[in-house]
Formats: sequence, structure tokens, C-alpha cells
Amino acid sequence: MTMETIISIFLGIGLSASVGFRVFVPLFALSLAAYFNLWELNESWQWIGSLTAVITLGVATLVEVFGYYIPYVDNLLDTIAIPLATIAGTAVMVSTVADLSPAITWALAIIAGGGTAAAVAGGSGATRLASTASTGGIANPVVSTVETGTSVLMSVVSLFIPVLAFILVLIILYLIFRVYKKIRGKRT
Repeated sequence: MTMETIISIFLGIGLSASVGFRVFVPLFALSLAAYFNLWELNESWQWIGSLTAVITLGVATLVEVFGYYIPYVDNLLDTIAIPLATIAGTAVMVSTVADLSPAITWALAIIAGGGTAAAVAGGSGATRLASTASTGGIANPVVSTVETGTSVLMSVVSLFIPVLAFILVLIILYLIFRVYKKIRGKRT
């Protein structure tokens, strides 16, 4: 396995975690990176770097980000976010991984990409649910801002410093695990 392959895996995992916070932010970032030739995508995914994809993903990003500031819409978006994040995390991983056989690429994409995105989206949804329950939704805009900021930060770090992004993903997953363990302990 070459260093380029390892870096591409780190990029994919970082963007997949970012997808867990906002589905379209990392896709838009990846589209911009491909459009400006900052990152080369796999042959079958080069369409993401087209101007049409940049515009479409940019509009989708704006709609998603602002949708999370509308009461009740934010909870509706969380309902569909986990399956969408899983699919998008898998797609991001497939589009970025370099120099691996298709079987290994898809297995890695489903497990690492989709799994990471689903775990982060699940943690994010649980946070919003707790915010809604404890504050009547008043704190949800703060939660939305933190999630969007984290998604943007993770996307940028993933594109420019993939190794750091991978380390941040490990920290995020550890925090999600700790919170889940704490919540589960209170229920029993």
C-alpha cells in the first residue's frame, strides 16, 4: 500500500465523519477541491468536479444548513440524516480512495466511510434530541451552528491535512462512545 493510498483513505474517513454532521458540506467541499484541481478523484467520480455539480451541491449545502435553523425542520432533517449520511459517507470514501481493487475499495467505503458517517450522524441526532427535550428547542440553533462549523472544519482539514483529520475522527468517535456509554448507564 502506497502513501498516496493511505492519505486517500484518511481523506475519505475525514470527509465521511464530516458527512455525519452535514450531508452536503463535505460533498460541496470535495466538489470544489476537484473543480480547482486540488484533489484528484477516481475516474468514475470525476463528474463531482464539474461546474454543474459545484453549483448543485452548493445550493443543496445552503438549503441544508439553513434548514437546521428552522424549528421542527431540524428534527425532520435529523430523521433522514442517518441513512443519507451513510450513503454519502460511502460515496465520499469510494470517490477518494486510490490504488485499491474495487472489492477492497467498496468494503472499506461501506465499513469505514458509511460506518463513520452513520456513527457521527447518530451522535449528532441524539445531541439535537437531547437539546430539544431539555431546552424545548431553544438551544437547537447553537447545536446547529456547532455541527455546521465542525463539518466545515473537518472538510477543510480532511482536504489539506488528511492525517490530522483521521486523528480528529478518532477523537470524535471516542467522544460519541463516551456520551453513549454515559447515557446508557443512566437508563439502567
